[in-house]
Amino acid sequence: MKRSDINREVENAKRLFESISFKLPPFAFWAADEWAGKGRDVDEIVDNMLGWDVTDFGCGNFDKTGLLLFTIRNGNSINKKKYPKTYAEKLMIIKEGQVAPMHFHWEKQEDIINRGGGNLILVLHRATEDEKLSDESLSASIDGIKKEFEAGSEIILQPGESIFLEPFMYHTFYQQKGSGPVVIGEVSAVNDDENDNRFLDPIGRFPAIEEDEKPIHLLCTEYKQWLNIHS
Repeated sequence: MKRSDINREVENAKRLFESISFKLPPFAFWAADEWAGKGRDVDEIVDNMLGWDVTDFGCGNFDKTGLLLFTIRNGNSINKKKYPKTYAEKLMIIKEGQVAPMHFHWEKQEDIINRGGGNLILVLHRATEDEKLSDESLSASIDGIKKEFEAGSEIILQPGESIFLEPFMYHTFYQQKGSGPVVIGEVSAVNDDENDNRFLDPIGRFPAIEEDEKPIHLLCTEYKQWLNIHS
């Protein structure tokens, strides 16, 4: 992805979050240069990958296979003694025409919440023992109400609605055409994007970046390198 495209998506996201009155923490607005000299005070943000995350999943087409995320809080599955939180929270934005790749998590359970904007469509499958898509019907809890679904059917979440997803439950999601971009909330167990994503088709999780302009805000994958260079 071009840095200019990442900057544009982050600026659009800030306006969209503000439009639904969802306030981001102060570090969301730090300029890249403000990270210099932060030292060990920001270890929790750095180690737990809080903050901005804009990805095309290595597919080279953000507008088709892409997602913007902001991780607000998170624990750490590797360093539990230093970071004892057992939960995470993030925001995501999906635009018309975008589709999040089909995937499941081996460990993480999560609530996916339509925080505002348009309608969100999810498609679910159980995973087979060899981690393929199961055609068996399945159940899921929507706002505390257990419902049965055929595998692969579309589940529509309107603003305010949420669904609980268990480990080994394949899911993809996209915006209902014509309803506007969707702000998605996720409340979950600890999020580990480096070790707990099983994509149905082999893809990357984070983008390669073409630096055609300076970053407005750093992505969560860039903190360590930036701090090493500018410390």
